[in-house]
This record gives sequence, structure tokens and C-alpha cells, in this order.
Amino acid sequence: MEAKSTASALPTPGKQPTLARHLSYTDQRLCHRVVDSLCGREPPHRGDYSATWSLQEWLQLLDSLTALFRLAVVNNISDEVVLSQLSDVSSSQAEVVLSVLRAREEEIRCALLDRTNSISSATLQDFDWQLKLALSSDKISSLHTPLLSLSLDVRENGVLRPVTLEMNRDELGMLISSLESANKVVLQLK
Repeated sequence: MEAKSTASALPTPGKQPTLARHLSYTDQRLCHRVVDSLCGREPPHRGDYSATWSLQEWLQLLDSLTALFRLAVVNNISDEVVLSQLSDVSSSQAEVVLSVLRAREEEIRCALLDRTNSISSATLQDFDWQLKLALSSDKISSLHTPLLSLSLDVRENGVLRPVTLEMNRDELGMLISSLESANKVVLQLK
């Protein structure tokens, strides 16, 4: 995947005046704990940092770091863009955040993919379609209705299961609309 050069995909720390102060206190251990949380393990405990940040500041810091790590991995953001997003903090702290990001990038990517895949245990392996023209039926002697026969090979819990659907034009239109809506939701999640 090509590295993006624009910074618009990342949260902008400069727009939140207290974030620079928050990040100035971050250490490598905290960044690793934020990544642990993103990967489904134990999150950092506020009690360890309660003398440093208020509850609101703590939640804002966690949200910002989580968003930075997630979006940098999902969008394959270059080091320069990540560092430009952290321009309000000291270069040493920005380097700490970047080093944790790069060290755990593949782990973050796998966790995000697992989270996406866990939405459903069934996955589409293959499909085939045929267009048919129904000329008549047992009730009507002359139909001339086009029908789509859609064959899906779905893998669920390791077992390949064939699913066959036959749809008329209206049903096909509803299926396409549903798939387009689902695609929009998936694109919004990215």
C-alpha cells in the first residue's frame, strides 16, 4: 500500500490545546499500553497517571493516541506525516510515539483485521452467476421474465457451504442496493 503524504487523515493535536501538554508526559510504557488496549488486551490504568491528568484530559489523551495509532496503520501513513501531526510536542516525545507505532504496527494491523473479521464468521469464497429467461411456469403459459441465478460458496466455521439464489429484476435491484449500503458502512469504518 502506498504511503499517503497528506495529514488530513490523522487527528490534529494542535486543534486541542491541552493535547500537547498531555503528550509531553507520555512515556513509552503508556504508548505500549494504549496499543495493548487497541489490540484487545488490558488498557492503561488511569490510577497510574491520576496525578498527571484530570479524567477529561486522560480520556482525551487515550482517544487521541488510539486514533493516531489506528489511522496511521489503516492509512499506511509515513513517518514524516505522523511526526508533523505531533509537531506540538517535543521531538523526543514524538519519536517515542513513532517508535511504538512502528514497533507494533503489524500487531495493530492484525488486531484491526481480526476485529473486522469477527463481525461475521461466514466469508464468501467464490461466486458464479447465470442469467436465465423464464418462458413459462405451471401457472402462466407465457412469462418472458429474466431471472438471475446466483451461486455462492460460503465458508462458515471452516466448512464450505453452497448457497444458491434465484432473483427477478426487482429482487436483484434490492440486493444491489443492500450491498451498496453495506459497502458505504464499511468505507466509513475505515
